[in-house]
Amino acid sequence: MILIFIFLNAFFIIGKNWLVKKNIDQDVLLMGNLLLFLVSLLTFLLTYRSLKSTNPNAFVRAMYGGFIIKFFVVAIAAFVYIITTKKDVNKPALFSCIGLYIVYTFFEVNSLLRILKQKKNA
Repeated sequence: MILIFIFLNAFFIIGKNWLVKKNIDQDVLLMGNLLLFLVSLLTFLLTYRSLKSTNPNAFVRAMYGGFIIKFFVVAIAAFVYIITTKKDVNKPALFSCIGLYIVYTFFEVNSLLRILKQKKNA
C-alpha cells in the first residue's frame, strides 16, 4: 500500500498540468490520497491483528469494523470539504477520490486474502 501511495502522489505532483486540463484540483487529490492511505493502513492493521485471534468471529468483526471506520471517515471528510468550499466544490477531484477509495480497498482486501491463504489453520 505504501508503494501505491507514493506512486499516486508522484503522479499527482508530476501530472499537475494534466490535472489542470481535466479541471481536477491537485490539493484535493493529495489530501484525499493521504486520508485514504492512513485510514486504509489503520483498517488493514486492525484486520491483520484479528487474524492472530483464536476467535473465528474476530476476523469478520474486524472486516466490518474496518469498513464502517473507513466509510464514516471518508463521509465526514467529504462533508467537511463540501461545507467549507460551498459552491467551489471540485466535483472531478471528489469523484477521483471515490476512485482512490476503491483502489485502496481493493489492495487492502487483496493483501489480507493473500495473508489469510498463507495461514495453515485458515
